[in-house]
Amino acid sequence: MHVQVLKKLAAVAAALACAATAPANAATVAGPPGVAFVYLGNPGDAGWTFAHEQGAKAVEAQFGDKVKVTRVENVPESADSERVFRDLANKGNKVIIGASFGYQDFELKVAKDFPDVVFLHATGYKHAANFGTYDVRMYQGAYLAGVVAGYTTKSNVLGFVASVPIPEVIRNIDAYTLGARSVNPKIHTKVIWINSWFDPGKEKQAAETLIAQGADVLLQNTDSSATLQTASEKHVHAFGWDSDMKKFGPDAHLGSVVGHWGVYYTAAVQQVLNHTWTPAPIWWGLPQHAVDLEDINNAAIPAPAQQALAAKRQLLESGKWDVFTGPIKDQSGVAKVEEGKTLGDADLQRLNWYVEGVDGALPK
Repeated sequence: MHVQVLKKLAAVAAALACAATAPANAATVAGPPGVAFVYLGNPGDAGWTFAHEQGAKAVEAQFGDKVKVTRVENVPESADSERVFRDLANKGNKVIIGASFGYQDFELKVAKDFPDVVFLHATGYKHAANFGTYDVRMYQGAYLAGVVAGYTTKSNVLGFVASVPIPEVIRNIDAYTLGARSVNPKIHTKVIWINSWFDPGKEKQAAETLIAQGADVLLQNTDSSATLQTASEKHVHAFGWDSDMKKFGPDAHLGSVVGHWGVYYTAAVQQVLNHTWTPAPIWWGLPQHAVDLEDINNAAIPAPAQQALAAKRQLLESGKWDVFTGPIKDQSGVAKVEEGKTLGDADLQRLNWYVEGVDGALPK
């Protein structure tokens, strides 16, 4: 009995010693590794969060019970998000994904306290040993939408409902215009900024104003289907954004620019499981099938537009050409990209000028 008691005491002492030397933030959780998604909104049935939710479902479909997927919805881009990220890390999740730009600084702060957790951040630009950023090249899909719009418009005026004036959104406005003017040099694009990612009321008002100004094909970089629905009500055309939005206005719908985030999420989770993940920034597009213009309304699009769309898609998929390949001028006529040159990713990520054909000034 004495020997058994000593053995038990030794085991307890060893366990206490391990606990004393273990990092305070190193949670140990039984079962498969956790993969947590933090969403700005709720998935609903369309838009940005819906598209990321499809990516989360792709992770579940591919890995099954090898991982445990968690979602936290309606998390504001504020200091409160830090609490959410910290709680998920304390609960032992091995991969934590912040699926909105405004989480960047809060998520990075938490990442520094949990070096054994991989933090992934959508559309950001900061990095750390365990903090990586990722994005999809939505501007490539916007360019394809522009090609279709350039053939479809009767007024030669396009409209764009813009969210927040950051390079990501400016890229999409410029790409939409470049695509349209590549097949119809008479095109002009009018832009209305609503200074919000999701505000269906403001999106609707902006769309109505653009239509009143003569725009008959609309695109948006906002999260709701309000632009397409308004286009349907006003009997003009529009595109879906982030996900397929056809059902919200099938008569007006020309196609949807769709981000396939699951292509990246499944690859990243596999790398973490294989211990091969690195924090190198990822920016995938048509060559990786991470974005496309989908559910094309062939009945509303003339045959030449369909042919041009197929040719441009093939060119982008090849990876041998990209949207911001010169010659490109800004709206004042100044050459910004020389013929044969292409803007690199660093320049694209700080883009702050409109291309020729975009009306109005950028917000200050």
